[in-house]
Amino acid sequence: MEITILGTSCMVPTKERNVQAIYIEYKGEGILLDCGEGTQRQMNIAGINRNKVRKILITHWHGDHVSGLIGLLQTISNNENPQRVTLFGPIQTKQRILYMLKSVGFEHNKLRLDVKELNPRGVEKVFQNKDYYIECAYMDHRMPCLGYSIVEKNKRKINMTKAKKLGLREGPLIGKLQRGQIITFKGRTIKPEDVSYIQKGKKLTVILDTLPCTNAYELAKNADLLIAEAAYLAELEEKGQEYKHLTTKDAALIATKANVNKLIITHFSQRYKTTRELQDEIRTFFKNSRAAYDFMKLKL
Repeated sequence: MEITILGTSCMVPTKERNVQAIYIEYKGEGILLDCGEGTQRQMNIAGINRNKVRKILITHWHGDHVSGLIGLLQTISNNENPQRVTLFGPIQTKQRILYMLKSVGFEHNKLRLDVKELNPRGVEKVFQNKDYYIECAYMDHRMPCLGYSIVEKNKRKINMTKAKKLGLREGPLIGKLQRGQIITFKGRTIKPEDVSYIQKGKKLTVILDTLPCTNAYELAKNADLLIAEAAYLAELEEKGQEYKHLTTKDAALIATKANVNKLIITHFSQRYKTTRELQDEIRTFFKNSRAAYDFMKLKL
């Protein structure tokens, strides 16, 4: 997975920070998580091809997370042969998308959009293919808000050195072993575990706009990378409680309880002109952490 952070601000963009959007690319497929105002321009600056977007994951319907959506959909629909896009979001998403599309005029509307409205109980799997699956769970915010995990499936890898010692070469028999099947070769039974190993898939979790909650811990469990909001420094815990946003300390608590490998914080209040204080503080709570910045790139 290649991840580009397209915006790191809360509700109000600043000169250095746009509002929320995260682009994830996996094997050439684009997944956009939230689409705040100005996301298309951020994608242009980052060199991201909008035609790669196949899935859009909406956390919730506050404006700083969705106000760039209509422009992006209109741009995609203007292509000669627009790609089919599936949009996932919490309850009320179908109705809100309908209102959004009715609010503007598409001169040549060729949009191919599927809307999947989600209402999970706990952590639920909402999509899967042969390579990965997507999970979501409700967070604790002032309106229905989802966190998401994108989890790469485990893969069986062939150790060709071991395989060649048994006389095996690339071909159908190796393919069967890779699929977990037992084979017979030159009168000998060969099990997949004799010449292969399991490569564990990577897990990315994104949690925005919430208070610490059980679902946050469960969704992020054992994530290789957690991208979590940290709207405020720990000293503003009361403000975090009031607006249902995480502080640096809260984000670190989720990462620690969930046994996360690496933590990236984002979604910063406009009160912070730079993220230096936030980054310094998060590292006192969770060592393997950093503050995100617009156009930050990460790989899993």
